[in-house]
Amino acid sequence: MFDGLTRLVAEGGYPAIVGLMFAENIFPPIPSELIMPLAGYVAAQGHLDPYVAVLAGVLGSILGALPWYYAGLWLGRERVCALAARYGRWLTVDEKDVGRAIDWFERHGSLAVLIGRCVPAIRTLISVPAGIARMPLGLFLLYSTIGTILWTSALLVAGFMLGSRYAV
Repeated sequence: MFDGLTRLVAEGGYPAIVGLMFAENIFPPIPSELIMPLAGYVAAQGHLDPYVAVLAGVLGSILGALPWYYAGLWLGRERVCALAARYGRWLTVDEKDVGRAIDWFERHGSLAVLIGRCVPAIRTLISVPAGIARMPLGLFLLYSTIGTILWTSALLVAGFMLGSRYAV
């Protein structure tokens, strides 16, 4: 799997990173903790520009957060929790996970989006309560982008450091 994903990132380049990070937000079992370090690893091998790779990761991640934001906005808390209870196992989340994300957002407000985009279990889910709370889209995008830049940069740097020390 490692070799296949590494080859996909190396051969697919920035569009592959955008697509994988988008998918990571839509289907939580695909972890950014694997995608962005691989992008860093490939960048260390000289196949990608690390700055553009971060931008590609951020773009894919933000695009993937928007459907969840709109789901929260259009469905509301009760329907989102009901759907999570019924179908959440397919997305590896349940009603408790969604409820915790909503409660955390209510306690911390907009800052929850910024911090939440840096926390693996919360990254995808934090978009839903932002939508439920009708957080202004511009503010949501600003905080999501800042948090996502921090997260993807840290992961890419870790992979870059590994790739620059790895003997092929």
